[in-house]
Amino acid sequence: MSYKIGRVRTRRKPTDAELAILRVLWTRGPSTVREVAEAMGREGAYTTVLKLMQIMTDKGLVKRDDSARSHVYKATSSEDKMQKQLVGDLLDKVFAGSAAKLVLQALDAGKTSPEELAEIRKLLDAHSGRRSSGGSR
Repeated sequence: MSYKIGRVRTRRKPTDAELAILRVLWTRGPSTVREVAEAMGREGAYTTVLKLMQIMTDKGLVKRDDSARSHVYKATSSEDKMQKQLVGDLLDKVFAGSAAKLVLQALDAGKTSPEELAEIRKLLDAHSGRRSSGGSR
């Protein structure tokens, strides 16, 4: 018995190196491998960046436009969507679904600026207002 296994594109979590590339694409927009390598300060690592971007294409993290001589890559998900996916994974795996535990640990890490705390308070107030007025997420 034989099985034919084709190349399947699956959306998987990006590695740290892949996240660095995605950050460049989210900031710059569609870019060539050379542009990404330069933006990362890794001009001498062109082939490494190329290989990572090829893997990212297979994983469904980026799309490649090969209509021009230099292939142009773009992120398939927005930064916000990727952050929500990764936080959701972290929430489930590490905090057993408890958003309160996640937030408390994030605040306890001590890297929150006064401006960020003010923004968090506004979000909490808005969230409380939706709950008390019968609104849902």
